[in-house]
Amino acid sequence: MTITLRHATSDDLMAVGGLHQRSRVAAYSSFLAPEALAEPTAEAMGRYWAERWTWERDSHLLTVAERNGRLVGFSYLGPDDEDDPSTGLLNAIHLEPNERGRGTGRALMVNALAAMRARGWRRAALWVLRGNTAARGFYERGGWTPTGVERDEFIGPAITPQLRYERPL
Repeated sequence: MTITLRHATSDDLMAVGGLHQRSRVAAYSSFLAPEALAEPTAEAMGRYWAERWTWERDSHLLTVAERNGRLVGFSYLGPDDEDDPSTGLLNAIHLEPNERGRGTGRALMVNALAAMRARGWRRAALWVLRGNTAARGFYERGGWTPTGVERDEFIGPAITPQLRYERPL
């Protein structure tokens, strides 16, 4: 049972939204309160991705992972938020909860790094929730290091501290 990676199409966006919502709940429930994860719903996340796709599809890349024809993960990358033209930003890697530890996340990360190199970026950056120790370990095993830069973002009503990680390409 191999993983297939492909560029997403507009037909994938509602399924990507549902997967994103399930992934967030599974990954963040150990350190965020249930009310922070209650919204948005899977349908609302699908609408979010459809809207985002409208504005970003020319500058960003949404890659989906399928196992036996079923969507099981995705990655999303684009230009860095810091307006550094030599750095690409890995905005997301999300997996169906039962895909963790099966190599899908690693395949998406390797693919995203190759896509960033192909776009001419020399560095890659990402933001990860400080409380998400599993994701932090995953990225550190992939060669990412924390930069010491932090920011706070909302997930629902909860302020969530995030750490910036970078790595050379």
